[in-house]
Amino acid sequence: MQTKNSYWYFKSVLSKEFCQKVIDLGVNTIESNKKIGKDVEGKTFGDKQKSKDLNIPLNELALNEAKEKIDVNKTYTRDSEIAWLNNDWIYDKILPMVREANESAEWKYDFDAWEEFQFTTYHAPGGFYGWHSDMASDHNAALKRYIHGVTPVPLRKDGSIPFGYTKINKLVGKIRKLSVTVNLTSPESYDGGNLKFDFGKHIQGEQYHEAEIAREQGTVIVFPSYVNHCVTPVTRGTRYSLVLWCSGRPFK
Repeated sequence: MQTKNSYWYFKSVLSKEFCQKVIDLGVNTIESNKKIGKDVEGKTFGDKQKSKDLNIPLNELALNEAKEKIDVNKTYTRDSEIAWLNNDWIYDKILPMVREANESAEWKYDFDAWEEFQFTTYHAPGGFYGWHSDMASDHNAALKRYIHGVTPVPLRKDGSIPFGYTKINKLVGKIRKLSVTVNLTSPESYDGGNLKFDFGKHIQGEQYHEAEIAREQGTVIVFPSYVNHCVTPVTRGTRYSLVLWCSGRPFK
C-alpha cells in the first residue's frame, strides 16, 4: 500500500520536562520490574530478540541479505529493554496528535482503540531493532481473544500472552493501523539509534529513508503500522523512546 504521506511529524512538540518525566517513570518501572524478576526484554514476533541461542545481531541487514553473510539461524532482530505505561497524562498529550496526523496526512483511518505505551531503552553498544512492521493489515491479523484454559495456544516462555491474541476487550478483532514513536532523548546524548523506513522498491523516490527529524527531542512521528522500519544500533549513550499503537477493524 502506498500513500501520499508516508509519515507525519510534530517537531519538538513535547517539552524537555515532559520527556524527562516519562524517562524517569519508564526507567523506574524497568528497575522495579527487574527487582521482582519480571522480564523486561523487548520481544518480537517469532521471539527473535537477543538470547543465549540467538547471539548474532541482524542490525540493519534485511534477512535475504543476511543469508549471504551470516548464519541466520543464530541472528536476533532486537536488543532493548521495555516497560508498559498507561498514564492518562501521557495519553492526553499524544492522542490528539495522532488524530491530527491521521487527518492532515489524509490517511483518515478508522481507529477506536489504543494499547499501553511501550517505553523502550536502547543502550550502547548495540541496542537496536531490526527491520519489521508493527502488524499485518488483513483480516487474518485481527487479534483473537485469549482465554486461559480454553485457547489452544500455550503462553510464551515468559508467561505472557502469545502474539496474535489479547485479553483486552477493546482490541479483539482489530489490527494496528497507526504507529506512534516519540523520541525522549536529547540528540547530543547518543549516537546511532536512528529511525529508518523502508517504503518498498517500487515507490517513486528513495526506498530507504532515515527520518533525521526523529532525533529531535520531543518529536512525535506517526505512520501507518504496515510500513517497515527499524532503529539502527546505538553506538554511544542511551536512546529512550515511547511507542503507541492505535487499532481499528481490518481494512475493507
